[in-house]
Amino acid sequence: MSLKYHRYKQQTREKLRSEEGYAMSVRRMIEPESVFGQMKNNRNCRRFLLRGLPKVSLEVGWLSLAHNLLKWAAMHQKGRVREQV
Repeated sequence: MSLKYHRYKQQTREKLRSEEGYAMSVRRMIEPESVFGQMKNNRNCRRFLLRGLPKVSLEVGWLSLAHNLLKWAAMHQKGRVREQV
């Protein structure tokens, strides 16, 4: 392995071991889980309808888009979305 790679790996390890790095990694672990949980439980999307990686990727994209639009609509209804100029 290259020396540059080892330095980069060491810097990353030090950042992750700091309190701030640990807090960020914990937050990263938790955030996506709620989205997948909502897709599975609230939207009843337990299996992919299509087969093959390109089609499944497209299906995940549509599910993610629907999730984001529903989230935006809920925020807009509560008045939390700023109007774009």
